[in-house]
Amino acid sequence: MNVLVINCGSSSVKFALFDDNETLIAEGKRERLGASTGHSETHKDAVAAIFETVSGHQIDAVGHRVVHGGASITQSQRVNDAVMEAIAEHIPDAPMHNPFSKAAIEAAQDVFTSVPHVAVFDTAFHAKMPRRATTYAIDQDVAERHGIRRFGFHGISHEYAAGIAAEFLERPLNELRLITLHLGNGASACAVEFGRSTETSMGNTPLEGLVMGTRSGDVDAGVLLSLLRSGEFTVDQLDDLLNNKSGLLGLSGQGNDLREIQQAASDGDDRARLAINVFVHRARKYIGAYAAAMGGVDAIVFTGGIGENSASMRRRILQRLEFLGCVLDEDRNYDASISSDKDHALITTGRSRVEAIVVKTNEELMIARETRRICETPEPRTPKSIPIAVSARHCHLTEETFAELFGADATPTPKYDLSQPGQFACEEQVTIVGPRQEIDGVRVLGPLRKANQVEISRTDEFVIGIDAPVRMSGNVRNSAAVTLKGPMGSVHLQEGLICAHRHIHMHPDDAAAFDVADGDEVAVAIVGGQRDLVLGDVTIRVHEKYVLEMHIDTDEANAAELGSVAEATLSPIDVDDDEFAVYTATPATARLTTL
Repeated sequence: MNVLVINCGSSSVKFALFDDNETLIAEGKRERLGASTGHSETHKDAVAAIFETVSGHQIDAVGHRVVHGGASITQSQRVNDAVMEAIAEHIPDAPMHNPFSKAAIEAAQDVFTSVPHVAVFDTAFHAKMPRRATTYAIDQDVAERHGIRRFGFHGISHEYAAGIAAEFLERPLNELRLITLHLGNGASACAVEFGRSTETSMGNTPLEGLVMGTRSGDVDAGVLLSLLRSGEFTVDQLDDLLNNKSGLLGLSGQGNDLREIQQAASDGDDRARLAINVFVHRARKYIGAYAAAMGGVDAIVFTGGIGENSASMRRRILQRLEFLGCVLDEDRNYDASISSDKDHALITTGRSRVEAIVVKTNEELMIARETRRICETPEPRTPKSIPIAVSARHCHLTEETFAELFGADATPTPKYDLSQPGQFACEEQVTIVGPRQEIDGVRVLGPLRKANQVEISRTDEFVIGIDAPVRMSGNVRNSAAVTLKGPMGSVHLQEGLICAHRHIHMHPDDAAAFDVADGDEVAVAIVGGQRDLVLGDVTIRVHEKYVLEMHIDTDEANAAELGSVAEATLSPIDVDDDEFAVYTATPATARLTTL
């Protein structure tokens, strides 16, 4: 399968053609497009030139980068009428990207009429950010009516850069805390915590956050109201000011090309110097904020045109970050070279606790992989029965902790067996002690483990006053501290308190039947009962010892008005587009649909 990738940016169009082995057959880039750059070539001209360049090659599928699809689109999708409507609907939210992506898709469909087209969305990587990171502090009724929330962008680049950094560090991505900086004409920062985007600088639109080529980034909303009230600006004129006449261009008065601004600064231009300093300050500020939000950082990753090519900007940004443990190596930084043969370079010293890495972004390869994956997604297999279990708050303890809480000679007393083989609920219970309140009667589960783990719900968090991270069971590294109280004493755990990530246990045979693998994520909708409920970000866990079962916590069960256990039967249902794999499950009290 030869996949043609078309990547429309705010001032550029890149293309790449990959074969089935991800070998690059052809590539190209058209830069400085549009009136804001001072050049006459348009995105439409660039796309036409791409089609002419690849006219002699076989094209089996076309993948398109799309910036904004809204809340309803959280993953890559085949292009259909609904996808095109979503892209068009969010043109006002991404005026420098969505119009060009939409036009490129339509032009490609006219040329490549018999092959599938796939839209790969910049927002997808950020779709699972926690609500505290996606929610603006405005009236929530207003926010809901107008779809106002933080989406985040540049997700394709952030995800790729994080993956390359993990490979270089020779550590699993789900064990790392990374800050990725995509710096170019469009610029954004992302906190990648244990493999997931948990915070990013762009928000409801690509206008929020860092200073960009022609975009302002963060601006006090009161300033915008003042400009509107002044009568000097209409809404459209203010839109043009913020998107096309601000950022490096507005600050420097030189244009939006950093190379020209740096030359002007070296010649003594004060506005050019200010533009560089503001750009650097904003980036450094976000690094510090994200390190605090994640409770630490393992590596800072630079990518994008500026991030990959400007040693001086990397040096400026990393200055004064030694307090984090990031120590720049000046020689490595200025000698850093990346290419198709070398996609990363280390720029910190051997004594640096926090690495700084330059990564050559490859959005085109990511888009090609997603396009191929979507095109090769198999049809649903044989339906099976799935139990839905509600998991109340509980804890897993080590022998040492159990002894401190219940006595040196105490052993767990089985009360009843759990569904997963070898696991049981104990007669023993503990009290969770928080700074706000306590929760009594928290069941201990057996057998005893090598690490302590206390699982609570979001509601429990508010009760006890501790912010617990959402984690898969067993991943307690750098989780929240908590105090447990038992009949024989108390124990303060430095880590171990989590909110359990919703998941489905599967035997390998079950996984094969559903065409999923360990670590895959699905969206689940529980409908048809007393109350509808959509559960995103459900992880598949596969092991030979597992029994098929979906686990949700008490908050989710209460929201859907489910009982403690519900039996479900998965079977295909009719959908408008048969290219999507859709299942329906019918428990006693609800219907569960997995997309």
